[in-house]
Amino acid sequence: MPSIPKLKTKDKILLTAVALYNKSGVQGITSRHIAGEMGISHGNLDYHYRSKEELISAIYDKMRAEMSDYFITRNANSSSIEHFHLLLGQLEEFQYKYRFINLDVMEITRAYPKISLLLQKTSEHRKEQMNALFQEFISDKFMLEIEADTYEKIQHIIRVIITFWLPQREVLATEKFTEKGSMVKSIWAVICPYLTESGKEEQEKTINKHGHIKQEPTND
Repeated sequence: MPSIPKLKTKDKILLTAVALYNKSGVQGITSRHIAGEMGISHGNLDYHYRSKEELISAIYDKMRAEMSDYFITRNANSSSIEHFHLLLGQLEEFQYKYRFINLDVMEITRAYPKISLLLQKTSEHRKEQMNALFQEFISDKFMLEIEADTYEKIQHIIRVIITFWLPQREVLATEKFTEKGSMVKSIWAVICPYLTESGKEEQEKTINKHGHIKQEPTND
């Protein structure tokens, strides 16, 4: 059995930083906290990441690369509806894996201008990708052909839901829609009124097959 390669110090720093930021927030954690958690010197950490902005940028780059893989990777037999649904499940999973980015998004963008620009650039790219998916829905006869302005508004609502899902979950912890899978359900609630009959059938078939929560792969 091949041996599993050890993580490099730089990668361990990222994993430790994500865990601590997720637990205590960006403002509550310093580089000394991260170094102490890892059992390395503060100088060793600074050698790899000279500032908090550089460290958070590296984490965001990692998250963005992982998410991009899910946007472009697609089962050849998946319909556009199924692909979108699986993508939503992965997006919700990322909400928890990198929860601090969504919970502290305002603090991060205000404190670190370079990261703010990167977030804006990524947002524009995701906007183009989502629009392409909607165009595929229409091409596949899964979505009604309505005014372009309406589709832009629907897509904007979806982006707002994704961006602020965790913050509202934290604030409204006693309300409904806080369990995992609720973000996916909420997004479909926005889209479903604009699906054709065949689109609704495909969406129902997809939900029956996958549910609303990202399924872990099995060994079957």
